[in-house]
Amino acid sequence: MIESIRKQYNQLFTTEGYRSFLAALEEKYPGVVEFRIAETPVFIPRDFSRKMEETCAYIIDSMMKPGFMEATARAVPAEEWTPGETAHCHCLAFDFGICRNASGELVPMLIEMQGFPSLFGFQVMFPELMKEYLWMPEGYSQFMGGHSKESFLQLLKETIVGAHAPEEVVLLEIKPHEQKTRIDFYCTTQYLGIQPVCITEVFSERNDLYYELNGRKIQIKRIYNRVISDELKGRKDILDRALDFSKPWNVEWVPHPNWFYRLSKFTLPLLKHEYIPETRFLHEWKELPADLENYVLKPLFSFAGQGVVIDVTMEDITAIKDPENWILQSKVNYADVIETPDGAAKAEIRLMYLWPEGAARPQLAINLARLSKGKMIGTRYNKDKTWVGGSVAMVEQDQDKLPG
Repeated sequence: MIESIRKQYNQLFTTEGYRSFLAALEEKYPGVVEFRIAETPVFIPRDFSRKMEETCAYIIDSMMKPGFMEATARAVPAEEWTPGETAHCHCLAFDFGICRNASGELVPMLIEMQGFPSLFGFQVMFPELMKEYLWMPEGYSQFMGGHSKESFLQLLKETIVGAHAPEEVVLLEIKPHEQKTRIDFYCTTQYLGIQPVCITEVFSERNDLYYELNGRKIQIKRIYNRVISDELKGRKDILDRALDFSKPWNVEWVPHPNWFYRLSKFTLPLLKHEYIPETRFLHEWKELPADLENYVLKPLFSFAGQGVVIDVTMEDITAIKDPENWILQSKVNYADVIETPDGAAKAEIRLMYLWPEGAARPQLAINLARLSKGKMIGTRYNKDKTWVGGSVAMVEQDQDKLPG
């Protein structure tokens, strides 16, 4: 996005350096990284970052207005409701596509949002390692909101661990050591000292929850929740042994599972902003648009792009039996903006926020990026391509706010 930096990066890039970076990552965490890491970061100018941040501020303001909880009550399916909901969401993520407006200017467009954790640990570790083997410009960082590595990790600890001992906090997941994102779990353990625990390994006594660590029974005071309900429902092999989220356990949730639904695609129709595409619940369209090819059809309750219809037809719409659980969203056309040796790539940036107890509002902290040369963003849609995959945005820092 910054032509001079992109040109310099591409000129200085070496396949040997990239392979050495991957080898160093493999040595650090053998056999753990199962997704493709792109050959390059995305370099984001400060004015573009401000546009994303201002859009997020508008969404956060909307969340904090009276009536938001009532407006999103239907977002949480009755069978998924978890008692003990928190007043705010501890972890927030906002995905922006890099697009061109009618004037040809590069602008961010919100794609999705989630009240759910993202790769907070991995996004600290891997850019640091990448810098050892590939050229990076000065004055750019993956940390945002004025954070340094040290202040970010302190914020992460305050948000996830809180006032508890690390061993009293668990990262809860479905078979965590089999997940494709498990590298992030291990980085989180490295930085915070909390353990990844399978949803089948938690046991209860009355309303208290416990797990075993090195042969000791330890009470769980706080759950850093990484369980996605859609995935759990599909795991018939463990469903009967999994922790029951519907019971009022004596435990704190970070973030609370209900926020996965409240802050999601369900929220998009409630928002109107320059950098948020027009979105409506399917059942609220009195007359469907004639140019359906310019819209995307998305199910409310799915993840990782599953169920999304990109080339929408009337047949797709008439086949839907529960239109209140779908949205029709104005299509966002990603710009082929990242020049690479074998063709330009599209990019998506995720801004990640943390909201510890006692804070007035969430804080922008760090980001991730994904590069694609396919129809959809995501590593599963870009097989056999290069200069695509998981990445990071190195954001131009305000010189008067550089950490340290």
